[in-house]
Amino acid sequence: MATSEETASPGSAPALVVPQMGVVEQVLVVEWLVPDGAAVNAGDPVVVIDTDKAETELEAPAPGRLNILVPAGDEEVAVGTVLATIHGT
Repeated sequence: MATSEETASPGSAPALVVPQMGVVEQVLVVEWLVPDGAAVNAGDPVVVIDTDKAETELEAPAPGRLNILVPAGDEEVAVGTVLATIHGT
């Protein structure tokens, strides 16, 4: 499992971003393991992403409510893309 956290500025919501994984530049969001708006704890697996080599679960970077920004589907997204934000409960 991998974790990734980025914030735009102090006080902003933690963000779940596509991490750099070797030379991979694009990933596919395969499945959200929890629904939009659900409460999550830091470290909970929340989404499955797929590279051309493997599927990886990403974990919530902080506790709170999940706000999904990129739905699961057929469109690949770039490394560094914010997949979701986590907002306080």
